[in-house]
Amino acid sequence: MKILALDTSTEYCSIALLLDGEVLSREIFAERRHSELILPMLQRLLDESGLTLARLDGIAFGAGPGSFTGLRIACGVTQGLAFGADLPVMGVCTLEALAQEAGNGNVITALDARMNEIYHAAYTKAVDGWQTVSGPALCLPQHAPLMPGCNWTGCGSGFSMHAEALRTRYDGSVSRIISGLRPRARAIVELAAPGFAKGLGLDPADAAPLYIRNKVALKEGER
Repeated sequence: MKILALDTSTEYCSIALLLDGEVLSREIFAERRHSELILPMLQRLLDESGLTLARLDGIAFGAGPGSFTGLRIACGVTQGLAFGADLPVMGVCTLEALAQEAGNGNVITALDARMNEIYHAAYTKAVDGWQTVSGPALCLPQHAPLMPGCNWTGCGSGFSMHAEALRTRYDGSVSRIISGLRPRARAIVELAAPGFAKGLGLDPADAAPLYIRNKVALKEGER
């Protein structure tokens, strides 16, 4: 299969191409330049691989949660490319992509959501992929859902930004924390591949970001 993937949910802009079992990926710290950088990055990767959009089997994107602007960029670019090339698309949860980056086992993912909150989910690796233990949610770090048992791995910017609160919350449950992990297109393309292989890709018109939260800042009276 030949699948293109992109993620702009964080300060980084990342792309990946699954080409007959091999994943090629590129990433750059974009700050707020995602819309400027993403298309040239995609075109260079396709050129280096000798492919055109028409030869792909689908396009996947980081659907969220994450930066509101970044999620809209990823979804919009995916829809535009897919419409033009008549390709199916697939949105992948960025929290599951974090679990994929962490590897195997039981993984608690947490992304900093600002406003003193986190985007949270938990997964366990099974033979047929990641099983959801706690679905994507927005919460205060000190109120994060508790997990059964022990030997959980924590990862994501939430564990960096709210380290003390999450360590206290998961005392005895989390055996290690992996720092520096973030959603990446390479994980998104790996997660999307089985779905595309089963014909589960969507019409581009049905693609949508996964926001979870409906506002990005506190009003003056809420601060």
